[in-house]
Amino acid sequence: MTRTMLRSKIHRIAVTERNVAYEGSVTLDASLLAAAGALPYDRVEVYDVTNGARFATYFIEGEAGSGVCCVKAAAAHLVDDGDLLILCTYGEFSDADAHKHSPQVVLISEGNTIKTIKGYEQHGVSVA
Repeated sequence: MTRTMLRSKIHRIAVTERNVAYEGSVTLDASLLAAAGALPYDRVEVYDVTNGARFATYFIEGEAGSGVCCVKAAAAHLVDDGDLLILCTYGEFSDADAHKHSPQVVLISEGNTIKTIKGYEQHGVSVA
């Protein structure tokens, strides 16, 4: 048996740009991708904290240190500049590996910079 588990999460990143005239994806600062252990073309589930929209797409690597979070193509209609997003990647794990797995959680601060990186989530802890 395999389980689909949270692999990484970038929490409360702000949309810096929208571009409807594009093939698709989310362009993300390369340093944030690396901090989450994500790669260009990884599937990403996007959860808009601001308006509740949810959609899936993939990452494109943006300039490191830029703080860019650009939502493109049809998905650009689902967000506004400044919306706060949660970006999650998932992976398939064997049952044995799933019991040992910890996700990479990247908490974002103002300016889309890294606030904290941790290997767990904990119930009852607010990060707003």
